[in-house]
Amino acid sequence: MDASLRPLGRSGLHIPPFGLGCWPIAGMTREGITRETAVATVSAALEAGIHHLDTAYCYGAEGESEKAIAAAIGDKKRAELFLASKCGIHWEPGRVQCVDGRPERLRQEVEESLRRLDTDHLDLLYLHAPDPRVRLEDSMAELARLQAEGLARAIGVSNVSLEQLRIAAQACPLSACQLPYNMLQREIEHDIVPWCRDQGVAIVAYWPLMKGLLAGDMPRDRTFPTSDSRHKYPMFKGEEFQRNLDFVEVVRGQAQRLNRPLPDLVLAWTAQQPGITSVLFGATSPEQARLNAAARSCELDDQAHRAIVAGIAARGTVAGRRPV
Repeated sequence: MDASLRPLGRSGLHIPPFGLGCWPIAGMTREGITRETAVATVSAALEAGIHHLDTAYCYGAEGESEKAIAAAIGDKKRAELFLASKCGIHWEPGRVQCVDGRPERLRQEVEESLRRLDTDHLDLLYLHAPDPRVRLEDSMAELARLQAEGLARAIGVSNVSLEQLRIAAQACPLSACQLPYNMLQREIEHDIVPWCRDQGVAIVAYWPLMKGLLAGDMPRDRTFPTSDSRHKYPMFKGEEFQRNLDFVEVVRGQAQRLNRPLPDLVLAWTAQQPGITSVLFGATSPEQARLNAAARSCELDDQAHRAIVAGIAARGTVAGRRPV
């Protein structure tokens, strides 16, 4: 077994510490992401040693993300890959997002996802988000049935509160929880991380680079149009944005000292935090996939850890858990 693999909760499965988050390749938030670009991006990640691919039924109006993954996988050995997908969100006409946790709808989406991915099972299946119109227990019971039928090897939840996490775990054995987490968004350390560690639930973190903020490429005069979701977050506005960029320079200084790209350091730090099992990074090009995959070999020394911890303490935690 690959020594870098980590236990996926108490499932008996193991998961790589880094994965490719495949929402960006769906092309719904950025122009120019063609099918060819999407396939090449996934292929580049696989070639760079990233075998954890995370997608969802709603990543693309017609499942573009899952279809690109299938094309990139080709004839690669299925056993060497860790495929995760999510159900419970789909698109209505007019590009309206709909959260739907009805058992029959969840089953329909999982079956279609498997066809798109050209596989007979998922390694990890998440409920993408709780549906306020459906009892969470009912949604999770259906996921438990899908697991019992062999369509998924392990079950997880995403975008949940601690209370919802507890309810879900009572209805279905949970192996993973996926939530946003990064240097500036650390709220889950106070409640969800301790609970998951106590209950043996793996945490898969998304937004480790906080939608590009921690990647170090944003100019100080950057503004975001209303078509860009970042315009809704205080951390991308005014004085708070400037303080966040000051913090980025602290991390950049350590990256330069260690002769590593800034994203390497950010991703590696995130993967090394207590309770964090796997970290998802996005990519919109093969070059970006290869760059982020290099975090697998990045090691932070004590000086880097101390500098980052001091910078975080000086900056403080920024609120902003993802609204669904």
